[in-house]
Amino acid sequence: MGAGAAQRVVAAVGAFLDGPVPVRIRAWDGSEAGAGPGPGVPTVVLRSRRALRRLLWEPGEMGLAHAYVSGDLDVDGDLAAGLSTMWALVRSGTIAARRPGARELPGLGVTAARLGLLGPKPAPPPEAIRVRGRLHSRRRDRDVIAHHYDAGNDFYALLLDASMAYSSGYWTSPASTLAQAQHDKLEMICRKLDLAPGRRLLDIGCGWGSLAVHAAREHGAQVRAVTISREQRDHVNTRIRAEGLAGQVQVDLLDYRDVALRITAADGPFHAVSAIEMGEHVGDEHYPTFAATLHGALRPGGRALVQQMSRGADAPGGGAFIETYVTPDMVMRPVGDTLTLLQRAGLEVRDVHVMREHYVPTIRAWLATLEERFDEAVALVGERGARMWRLYLAGGALAFEENRMGVDQILLVRPTGRGSSGMPATRDDWSVGSRSNAGTSGS
Repeated sequence: MGAGAAQRVVAAVGAFLDGPVPVRIRAWDGSEAGAGPGPGVPTVVLRSRRALRRLLWEPGEMGLAHAYVSGDLDVDGDLAAGLSTMWALVRSGTIAARRPGARELPGLGVTAARLGLLGPKPAPPPEAIRVRGRLHSRRRDRDVIAHHYDAGNDFYALLLDASMAYSSGYWTSPASTLAQAQHDKLEMICRKLDLAPGRRLLDIGCGWGSLAVHAAREHGAQVRAVTISREQRDHVNTRIRAEGLAGQVQVDLLDYRDVALRITAADGPFHAVSAIEMGEHVGDEHYPTFAATLHGALRPGGRALVQQMSRGADAPGGGAFIETYVTPDMVMRPVGDTLTLLQRAGLEVRDVHVMREHYVPTIRAWLATLEERFDEAVALVGERGARMWRLYLAGGALAFEENRMGVDQILLVRPTGRGSSGMPATRDDWSVGSRSNAGTSGS
């Protein structure tokens, strides 16, 4: 009896590696080969020949992503654990690719033919984003935001907590729930911004209104909120009416580049401005305009808070998968570079709160909900869409845990003409929750 598909795959893959194949392969014909089986050994399930053809045409992250989202490839058991194991093998050098020798190439070609891998490049799943137009033009930005954020309010209501906060929570205790962590994050932002009855907040990129509603309901603030997502705008309006906040919160469908003319000039300046995980979508070319918008919207002595994802100096940031399936054009830069851009706009940096570790339990809570309600998610976004979200969340949690991506709260002030900031001498005014912060290490 000849070798099964799995044995042939392992033999072929082994030609590209220094050392044995470190995972177990289960092929479409039921054959298995490779490492293990055993604890800590991921089993990669090849459900069809197309999975290998995708990897042949696009080796690496994108071939794997296309194969997983399409259902051609799977990981047996916990996807996040499998990804973590694979990353550890790469970092340790256990997986180290090499170029096959000239004598090996004919045999590899024969193996590829026997496995049915020769043929045209498979099309990517339709969930992969195809954006057109000039980078960060208004139309392209709207298309990108619509693809991700207009997936449907029902889907995000399934995934998120009741506040609909789609950003990192603040985990003050290992016993905290996702809802508590999001409440504590929103409360901390409001305290940092010194919100109080009658004070006016401009929330740029307001999402589904979690901060706008919290600031109005819990602190008595008057809030103007803007978004370029119609789904989000409609949801916030529904929340405003349901909570009796129509006199305190107003939401507009508006690009941040129009804030200065449409809102600040007519209704400013504001006591406070916020942008919660929105600055990543601005891009390098337009970030000075974004920073100037924050500065221009503030009265002297007013405060701004930017919560924004970042990357290490040598880390890639989002990577090819996020760029293709989730949020194209998103820019993550080292936090120091962002601080420089904000300072150049005339804002004084008063506090930088590193919250990288807080994103790990946040995303894993979303992933746990997705797994628990996977059939409901499939009904809302389709099988491929739900698999894309599973891969996105599992990989995202690892990226923050392994310091490939970060997230920071940056508190800024527009000083008065005499240089006064009006800031308190200590951080005590915005302390929220337990002081032990056991289980997290965000500074």
